[in-house]
Amino acid sequence: MSEMDKVPQTSGRGVSPDSGVASVERRAFGLPGVPAVLLWLVVVAAALGTLLFGGGALSLLGFVLAALAFFGLIGFFIVQPNQASVLTLFGRYVGTERRNGFYWTNPFTVRKRVSLRIRNFNSERLKVNDLMGNPIEIAAVIVWRVVDTARALFDVEDYVGFVEIQAETALRHLASQYPYDNYEETGMSLRGNADEVAEALGRELTTRLRHAGVEVLEARLSHLAYSPEIAGAMLQRQQASAIIAARSQIVAGAVGMVEMALKQLSEQNIVQLDEERKAQMVSNLLVVLTSERGTQPVVNAGSLY
Repeated sequence: MSEMDKVPQTSGRGVSPDSGVASVERRAFGLPGVPAVLLWLVVVAAALGTLLFGGGALSLLGFVLAALAFFGLIGFFIVQPNQASVLTLFGRYVGTERRNGFYWTNPFTVRKRVSLRIRNFNSERLKVNDLMGNPIEIAAVIVWRVVDTARALFDVEDYVGFVEIQAETALRHLASQYPYDNYEETGMSLRGNADEVAEALGRELTTRLRHAGVEVLEARLSHLAYSPEIAGAMLQRQQASAIIAARSQIVAGAVGMVEMALKQLSEQNIVQLDEERKAQMVSNLLVVLTSERGTQPVVNAGSLY
């Protein structure tokens, strides 16, 4: 089954956008180019023969054949790989030819080429507010292609510009739905859930661009940062959060090591410590284990008490 056979067909002619109904792509009428060229050469030969060797009524027939050959020549066209030719006849959409090759069609039709190749759109850096109201800079890369040429040409004014504007609108809406970063580690954020955010952006773009016959293949954030006016403050907040998280882990490990030391001293009956000495030992161990720099040991050469 060819790609054109997958395109939805309609029983009647293409619907005009003026009617308020979306246009539907269908295959155009087109004859293979090589047989059409042979037939055109026959008409040209007949026209030349009647004009050169005929007279009277034959000369008139020769002029008619020459006119047919001239207009028939206009009907030839070529479709390049991953391109399509959209045909209109006196302002009415008559079909789209997607098959690659050399074809002939009604010479009075107007043919416009539409690229079906995959395209990249890299949006500008937008300054928007996230869910928490923080100003951020955001940009995205959109990978898209035209899948319905009738909608692309007749349902929107400029489908390339339509993609750019809708991509910017979807990106602004997406940024307002999520915070830049989630410090409570609950829910999604733009920085912490890149794959989920990309899927959400792709779904919204698919909904917005279906009116233009455009398919979104991939959508992903290409730039994400705080705005310069708050970047310094947010960096300090991130550093403080990282320090607090690291300190919490260090303290938890130190408490576990102190508990293990006291338990082993008691079980192995190495030394008997009263509550005051235990508290002093715990304090010393915690200072050693949680200090940022190496501590200098002090050796007690006298009595423990």
